[in-house]
Amino acid sequence: MRARNYFVGAAFALLAGGMAHSALAQDIKIGEINSYSLLPAFTEPYRKGWQLAVEEINAAGGINGKKLVVISKDDGGKPADAQTAANELVSSEGVAMLAGTFLSNIGLAVSDFANQKKVFFLAAEPLTDAITWSKGNKYTFRLRPSNYMQAAMLVEAASKLPAKRWATIAPNYEYGQSAVAVFKKLMSEKRPDIQWVDEQWPPQGKIDAGPVVQAVAAANPEAILNVTFGADLVKLVREGNTRGLFKGREVVSFLTGEPEYLDPLKDETPEGWIVTGYPWYSIKTPEHDAFLKAYQAKYNDYPRLGSIVGYQTIKSAAAILAKAGSTDPEKLIAAAEGLSMPSPFGEITFRKIDHQSTLGAYVGKTALKDGKGVMVDSSYKKGADYLPSDAEVAKLRPKD
Repeated sequence: MRARNYFVGAAFALLAGGMAHSALAQDIKIGEINSYSLLPAFTEPYRKGWQLAVEEINAAGGINGKKLVVISKDDGGKPADAQTAANELVSSEGVAMLAGTFLSNIGLAVSDFANQKKVFFLAAEPLTDAITWSKGNKYTFRLRPSNYMQAAMLVEAASKLPAKRWATIAPNYEYGQSAVAVFKKLMSEKRPDIQWVDEQWPPQGKIDAGPVVQAVAAANPEAILNVTFGADLVKLVREGNTRGLFKGREVVSFLTGEPEYLDPLKDETPEGWIVTGYPWYSIKTPEHDAFLKAYQAKYNDYPRLGSIVGYQTIKSAAAILAKAGSTDPEKLIAAAEGLSMPSPFGEITFRKIDHQSTLGAYVGKTALKDGKGVMVDSSYKKGADYLPSDAEVAKLRPKD
């Protein structure tokens, strides 16, 4: 009798284990990588965004009836650690695809891993043009508008300024170098009369603002292009305000209108800078209203741009997986190329030619309101309107 009970119990244990395994097999896993410990101002809202997306997707029935699970890892801002994380997610966790990354050099490292291992990778935030062009590959797609796209948006306004003498300040790594190069190219094409009188290349996250401001002031530009962000931006603005660098000078600045970078400036926010950003408080569209309502209900906080990026990254990944009806990388690629979907900023499409999405950005000016920096006079620029022709893209991107 005792033996019979043992075998019955063992059979039930095996059955239960099999059912658990079967349930797990129904999950679709996405491996997500980002610089959480290095850049929390952006990545914490980003995490909240993708968690909201996962919740919404699963509440609506998952992906073709299967539950979506995101397994997240912190790369610490190091490309080698990002590749190690990617390898663990693919080999140990069995993820269907990789997603995320923030810094451009890390995005390129994970893109290279994806290409070598033949794994689908949806780059969320890295902005370097190389990801979809010079170092583009068939396994990598990118959500955010690239440096080229944001530069083209800014140049549209900057080229109308009377200023002829320009200086640049940018972090000395892939993102900053790429942003300055494409802005200078597009600006000089529109305004051949411009002179580039100075370039400052502080190390990312370690700006010594005093000497940078002093050097730019000595060059006596009429306008400045700024590409610094985060803590470096706060230090640059503080030192620039103290030394009067921005007085009587035009400033054009990547990303500064994003709440995660504007908020820390508080009443030190310089006014009148032409910026890309996210004026969540003045966007009045049904798509954004729905996102804003859901985000505030879940977190009792306002979204940052990171929130939008995290949310749309996972929404995009789910749309690709649902259309593919498979986790096979080749089928995911085929599903993603040319795929259109909704976003809080309106419909977007992942282009077949270069795997760049047409998500756009808001361009406006900085202003002070109630002791806090805000974006005013902002308008949404559709990403599709700020990309080069297909013929030009074909020259920029290697053949698969």
